[in-house]
Amino acid sequence: MGEYSIWENWVANLTGNLKASSRWRQIRSISHNGSDSPVIFASNDYLGLTSHPTVKNSAISAIEKYGAGSGASRLVTGTLDIHIELEKRLALWKSSQSALAFSSGYSANVGVLSALGGEDAFIISDELNHASLIDGCRLSRTDFRVAKHCDLGDYERLLTENREKRLMVVTDSVFSMDGDIAPLEELAKLCASFGALLIADEAHAVMGPYFDLDGEGKYCGAKVVRIGTFSKTFGSLGGFVATTGEICDLLVNRARSFIFSTALSPGDAGGALGGLSVIQSEEGERLVGNLRKNVEIVAPHLGLKSNHPSPILPLIVGEESLAIEASKFFLDRGLLITAIRPPTVAPMTSR
Repeated sequence: MGEYSIWENWVANLTGNLKASSRWRQIRSISHNGSDSPVIFASNDYLGLTSHPTVKNSAISAIEKYGAGSGASRLVTGTLDIHIELEKRLALWKSSQSALAFSSGYSANVGVLSALGGEDAFIISDELNHASLIDGCRLSRTDFRVAKHCDLGDYERLLTENREKRLMVVTDSVFSMDGDIAPLEELAKLCASFGALLIADEAHAVMGPYFDLDGEGKYCGAKVVRIGTFSKTFGSLGGFVATTGEICDLLVNRARSFIFSTALSPGDAGGALGGLSVIQSEEGERLVGNLRKNVEIVAPHLGLKSNHPSPILPLIVGEESLAIEASKFFLDRGLLITAIRPPTVAPMTSR
């Protein structure tokens, strides 16, 4: 016991500090037993596709055909024809030359940035980017700076100061905590003028914004790498990258989270294909339209504009303890609205 006292003390102290600051988190199990189930307002299942028959049946069919797991990484024996079919359909949907599926959106972000980075590169990352993009910047071992949130002047300054480098601008298209959107058109024009690669995480872009790519796969003259996830709008699990064939081929050879991870499971790939089918259908258009209407109804009651651009509607209360109390208040009344606290958001902006 004595040999491990340093570890026991460290765990106890860190646990105590987290609890004292109202930042201690515990896993919550959600019941799906009819009347016992709360109404969930904190899920990323924006269109309800996790329970859609097309998505479920597509996942089941894939498992029955290929088995529960893919059995290996993509470069060993893990690539199945369902992965190839999914990637081809994603590329068509995104109007890109190529697409590559990852086991999660997190691994896609980390993989892209670590693969494309290097000593000769420079990354500019928005200050409110998702943690997976931040971790990707750090793990890439590339010099990077954080730009003020959606501040085009700050982006231009950083691009100008580092224009001799191989430049990348990294941003969420929809920011996951505030639900606002990046000025993609303006950023793309900046990138084009500096020869910078625009990397956009579209995980939450169920209501847009959408890229209008030209015949060369560029947006406003900029070369674009688009990253997405199957765990939100699609109702499944996994991530993907859509970009040029050359960059996708490079990711296959350099993205460690792709090379050294077991391939996306057949069920998840099948579910993603089913989700994509719904998204591209008239039903999918109706579901997005209904979501937009719900946002227009709810947003003004939270002090937001009715034309709020995404289904992420933050109710900012400030202190961590207040957010926890508010979450419990709603849960007692059958509404699951999770408290979001630091380090996910800045201090005194808990929601």
